[in-house]
Amino acid sequence: MRLILLVLLLAATSLAQPVREWTVDAWVSSPIDEMSGLAASRKNPGVIWTHNDSGDEARVFAINKEGKILGEHRIEGAKNSDWEDIACDGGKLYISDLGNNSNKRKDLAIYVVDEPAPEGDSPITGFTRWPVAFPEQGEKPEYDCEALFIANGTVYVLTKERTVWLKQKVPGRASRLYRLDTHSTERVNQLTLVERRTALGGWVTAADLSPDGRTLAVLCQRPIPALWLFERPSDSDHFLSGRAKRLLLNRAGQIEAITWLDQDTLLVGNEAGHLCRISRSELVDIGKSPTNR
Repeated sequence: MRLILLVLLLAATSLAQPVREWTVDAWVSSPIDEMSGLAASRKNPGVIWTHNDSGDEARVFAINKEGKILGEHRIEGAKNSDWEDIACDGGKLYISDLGNNSNKRKDLAIYVVDEPAPEGDSPITGFTRWPVAFPEQGEKPEYDCEALFIANGTVYVLTKERTVWLKQKVPGRASRLYRLDTHSTERVNQLTLVERRTALGGWVTAADLSPDGRTLAVLCQRPIPALWLFERPSDSDHFLSGRAKRLLLNRAGQIEAITWLDQDTLLVGNEAGHLCRISRSELVDIGKSPTNR
């Protein structure tokens, strides 16, 4: 009953917010059958990198804005345990192998590879793998993770929190922001907690930083699917503490991926491979809401 009341309360507080009907502006076809990340290339303008969720080979795909597959590149020696997001920075791809639905994984990692030439199917023969862990994780269910972004060469991740209700794990509406401060390939790198934000309305499934580094886009799934924009404070990396904008999304499906196409346009994708373009101007300013650092 409490879960139902929570959902109703969240819905009631969202009535004044605009709702964006999902439109399929492009569609990515097989073999991308469970799309879980998007990253627009700055090295190769017009190219977007994507990948499948868990169960697929360790491979990335280059597509264009129309969803056409330009190339497929296997990463030799890597493993897709549960790839959940991808980011592109400085000619490198950062792949988040941090999916942890059961909260039992001990092999969380981030892969880094040089961005290959998009076209064709040439394999990627070298990679760097950083083992990572959430220091406070323990037995709590809050430490699944589906969102990764890069700021000034530093890796950040956002948790996909769950809460336990009647002995069942249900979607949370908060997220913790962590920073990767060490880059050992031989030992586990403990992530550094930056802050926690409440009242997001749904669990976080993707994130990306704008080309100018000033605006963080965060995608939330259920119970209330929404796109958030956070303006980065001038004096810290507390992205989630900045002034926020939000747009509710309707009939979007299982939204799992987001990237900035340019300074004003975002591309959002769901697991079915449907892509929707959203303008920054469609989001509405909602000020600030509580954070717990």
